[in-house]
Amino acid sequence: MHWLRVYRPNRATHKQVWQLAWPMMLSNITVPLLGLVDTAVMGHLPDPRYLAAIAVGGMLFTVIYWTFGFLRMGTTGLVAQSFGREDGDAIRRYLMQSLLIATALGLLIWLLRQPLIELALQLAGAAPDVLEEARRYAQIRAWGAPAVLCNFVLLGWFVGNQNTRIPLLLLTITNLLNILLNLLLVFGLGMRAEGVALGTVIAEYTSLLLGLWLCRGLLQRTAGQFQWPALLRLADYVALFHVNRYLFVRTLLLLFCFAFFTAQGARMGTDIVAANAVLLNFLVLISNALDGYAHATEALAGRALGRQKRREFYTLILSATLWSLISAGLMTLFFWLAGDLLIHALTGLPEVRETASRYLPWLIALPLLAVWSFLLDGVFIGTTQVKAMQNTMIISVLLVFLPLWWLSQPLGNHGLWLAFSSLFLARGITGGYVYWQLVRHNRWGLPPN
Repeated sequence: MHWLRVYRPNRATHKQVWQLAWPMMLSNITVPLLGLVDTAVMGHLPDPRYLAAIAVGGMLFTVIYWTFGFLRMGTTGLVAQSFGREDGDAIRRYLMQSLLIATALGLLIWLLRQPLIELALQLAGAAPDVLEEARRYAQIRAWGAPAVLCNFVLLGWFVGNQNTRIPLLLLTITNLLNILLNLLLVFGLGMRAEGVALGTVIAEYTSLLLGLWLCRGLLQRTAGQFQWPALLRLADYVALFHVNRYLFVRTLLLLFCFAFFTAQGARMGTDIVAANAVLLNFLVLISNALDGYAHATEALAGRALGRQKRREFYTLILSATLWSLISAGLMTLFFWLAGDLLIHALTGLPEVRETASRYLPWLIALPLLAVWSFLLDGVFIGTTQVKAMQNTMIISVLLVFLPLWWLSQPLGNHGLWLAFSSLFLARGITGGYVYWQLVRHNRWGLPPN
């Protein structure tokens, strides 16, 4: 209790957390909104193969781009700490180094687009006419890879600089432009899946150009200089490579868990996999809300660590914890009261509605089970304790998720949801233990006061 009294957050601290959290919440909401519009556009064409094509082709790029999400997270933590130290040279260096890495990876994806696309289409196992349309869609989408990965860097860089309103502006403008281009190219010019792909690529490069322009304005107000020789010395990339390698492994494991969950649901029948897909939309809402606080924690905890302000560091984490728990409790209450209504809004199929309602209790409990993993990820990213993120994910997957799934197979889909929910809880528990050890032994390196 003494510890809580010492680091109890005040109104100013809560305001800081909210000022960074709410734009990221709104930013996150725009992403699934775009997917819904793409689906609606293709869903109004006379042949269902166009809708199936963007589902197949879009999944490929969702997996690829999510794999490289470490570009945003790694940039945020390093830049936030540099911001706290008022090290304008490092802020510029991490920006340019991360953009170079993102460009190189984006070009590699583009160069390997043919084998990647063919492999994904073979695994999809769709009808020949769907595969041909999906191939045309994917060939165009691949041209946007460098822009997408560079946009990840810019989003992380702005958050690290304690600015989440620019990411909100970028994502809102980009997605609105994408929607307008999709409507124009498909309904105005008579294009099909390739029109949706082209609209997306144009929007991605527009976002990159706008982001670089806004980045230039922010740099003009930040003291420091570009250290161009650092871009050519491999030794100067050590910090980025150190952070990103752990985040990369952690992200691959998370992708594996989602793919495994989907695959096991598919083995149980069409109604089960469809119901699980409906319920995963609830998880999207959960992650959109809780990620907002995680992003705020990344930026603020990294800044406080860079400043070497012990009281500010723990006070901000306590504030983010409080608001995360309040939001998780409200989401649990919302799903409990309106979960069935939401299921009915997402699907009109009676069998899927009934099946989804049967497993709804798992989603009602999930916000309170998952809140700790989201929050601790924010702390670890902001303080670049990313090895801990990797290790807690490895433990949670190998010692909890997979064994629990194996043991609970007789429970069917309830067993699958038990293992999936336990994954989030295990990440929270293992992450909490690591956090306690860091606090207990002051591994942050913070001064006494």
